[in-house]
Amino acid sequence: MRKFRRVPPLFLRNREPFLGRTKTKSVGYALTGLKDHSEHEQLLALKNCGCSQIFQEAISVRTLQIQRPQFQAALKALGCGDELVVLNVFCLAGSVEEILGLIKNLYEKGISLRTIDGAVNTRLLQDEGLALIGILSSLLEAERSLIQERKYERFQERNKDGVNIGGRPKTNPIKENLVLRLRREGCSYRSIRAQTGLALSTIRRIIMENEALAA
Repeated sequence: MRKFRRVPPLFLRNREPFLGRTKTKSVGYALTGLKDHSEHEQLLALKNCGCSQIFQEAISVRTLQIQRPQFQAALKALGCGDELVVLNVFCLAGSVEEILGLIKNLYEKGISLRTIDGAVNTRLLQDEGLALIGILSSLLEAERSLIQERKYERFQERNKDGVNIGGRPKTNPIKENLVLRLRREGCSYRSIRAQTGLALSTIRRIIMENEALAA
C-alpha cells in the first residue's frame, strides 16, 4: 500500500528553514499622536518588550498601510520567525478588514503579530489559526454585504411610500408662483422672504430657474 507524506500547512513550510534558529527578532512600530498614549510611553513599552528595531511615524490611524513609509520599512525588516510588536491593533490600520488582511499575510509568511495590550498574539495560534482568520474575514465581508442589502431595502420601502429619499426638498408650487408674482411686482428678496417664509437661497433658486426656462 502506497503511503503519502502529509504536507504541512503553508505557514509551517515557510518556517521550516528557520525551525533551528534559536533567536527571533522583535520589530516594533509606534504610531505617534494617539489619544491616550504618548510617544515616550509607546517607545518605552516597545523597548521593554525586547524590540531590537523600532519604527515610528506621526500619521493618522485612518491612513492606509501602503501610505505609511515607516510601517512598510518595519515590514521589510521582518523575516520568517520574527514578530511585529505594536501597542494595539489601532496602530496598524483604520479598519477591521485591513487589520485582518495584515494578520493573515504576516501569518502566511511565518511572521507573528503581538500587541502590548494583550489582545493579539498570533504566535500562539495553532494550525487552525489561518482558517479562523479566513472565517473572520468572510464574516466581515458578509456583514458589509448585509448592511448594503438593508440600506437598499430601506431605500425601496421609502421610495414605495413616497417618502423623500434624499436631495433638496421640493418647494410648494403655490409658494413658487407667489415668489415669481411678488418679484414681477418689484418686491425685493427680503420682502418676498417676509411674505412667504422661504429662505433667501430658495427664493433666488426659484427666480433663477424661472429665468433660465424663459431664456
